[in-house]
Amino acid sequence: MARTRFRLILALCVVGTALAVGLPPQPLAQVVPTPEARAAKVEQGLLPGIVIAGRPLPVKTLAARMAELKTPGVSVAVINGGKIEWARGYGVLETGGSAPVTPRTLFQAASLSKPVAALAALRLVEQGKLALDQDVNARLTSWKMPGNDFTGTEKVTLRRLLSHSGGLTVSGFPGYSAGAPVPALVEILDGHTPANTAAIRADVVPGTIWRYSGGGYTVMQQLLTDVTGRPFPLLLEEMVLQPAGMKDSSYDQPLPESRRAVAASGHRADGSVLPGRFHTYPEMAAAGLWTTPTDLARFLIEIQQALQGKSKVLTAATASEMVTVQKGSYGLGLGLEGAGPSAAFGHGGSNAGFKCQMTAFFEGGRGAVVMTNGDQGGRLASEILRAVAAEYDWPARRPRQKTVVSVEPAALAPLAGRYELRPGRVFTIALEGGTLVVVDGAQRLELFPESPTRFFELVEETEVEFVQGQDGVVSHLLINGQQKAPRISPS
Repeated sequence: MARTRFRLILALCVVGTALAVGLPPQPLAQVVPTPEARAAKVEQGLLPGIVIAGRPLPVKTLAARMAELKTPGVSVAVINGGKIEWARGYGVLETGGSAPVTPRTLFQAASLSKPVAALAALRLVEQGKLALDQDVNARLTSWKMPGNDFTGTEKVTLRRLLSHSGGLTVSGFPGYSAGAPVPALVEILDGHTPANTAAIRADVVPGTIWRYSGGGYTVMQQLLTDVTGRPFPLLLEEMVLQPAGMKDSSYDQPLPESRRAVAASGHRADGSVLPGRFHTYPEMAAAGLWTTPTDLARFLIEIQQALQGKSKVLTAATASEMVTVQKGSYGLGLGLEGAGPSAAFGHGGSNAGFKCQMTAFFEGGRGAVVMTNGDQGGRLASEILRAVAAEYDWPARRPRQKTVVSVEPAALAPLAGRYELRPGRVFTIALEGGTLVVVDGAQRLELFPESPTRFFELVEETEVEFVQGQDGVVSHLLINGQQKAPRISPS
């Protein structure tokens, strides 16, 4: 304490001397918080996605949210100034166990596997072994994409596979539980037993719409294997993981026994461990990467550096292709958002028992990666990223403030009813005590009105809009501005 007072008095004396001799005062040295201090603030400052104007900001701790969301393990890496500023693990590998999560604990990357695999494909394009706009059937040898009326003129190309605009089916994959037979890649492509997903086929004209397709990345996996003659995990090791310094990462599926001791176990939404600890994903390009937030941060930094022409792994031209919008808000392997200082690239991931997110900004060398081993970990990852955004003064990823308006119960009553999220998946919206409530099994979510037809809830942070038909009666819901949920009956 005495030394601190001495330094302050000395600094004030320097300013006073400068003023006495007519020199401009020199600014006091700014105290830069340590990475440890910043990590501690993130841990204490998790933030929701939606806040209600006029109400206190509901800040929660990481430990509390892990318990509430039944997510036993989390790993975080933060990029600042173009470098990994800190990386930390929290919790345990498995509920009931004592082995701690560390920065080197392996998690399933789920769909974060896609941008890493996309980089391998783009490096092969740079080498002249693939072409972005060539019909993939020209290079596939072990299997061919079956033609149909949709592919008569427009073809399935590598660019379209990487940007989810190939018109292909199969959004995602459930994986294969411990002990279940694992299909070969061609069996997955054709939907043959023991594959647990349908055949991957074009059912819209390639290039006409954006539609998320893990199936497209599975076609890409076969393409890379056919063109190089290399097993996919070895090819990715050589093309991306080693050059990018991702020393703890692997596309091996199933995970070798030698590495299972350092791998997190997946957990269901109720906190129970997945049987066998985790599923196997032979759809490696789409969902099969085992990695750490630190390694994925290295990947993001490579792209940031490449955009400045400073990477030895990928060229500026390749990086520019990856972050150029192709369809919707998607580049080649990466989701894109924002503009100007807020422009960012990244991806989310969801495998059985694992949820993760990564994001990085085009400017300023900033970003973060969060990986969790729980089915409710997606919400946790979002809250952590918002805490990082607040601590590091990011230009995006802040809570959205909404104003609640008053709507008379008589105007709310016609909105109640049963709605179908997808075939066989029905939920109810009921009017209870002048408030609309979503009743979904045991879950009850209060809907807060922004207008007589637009509402939001604070648990899943979902926004809903009631849409009327020509008869003036509610016909369906719009969920988060996109997904339609038809009204199948009044309440």
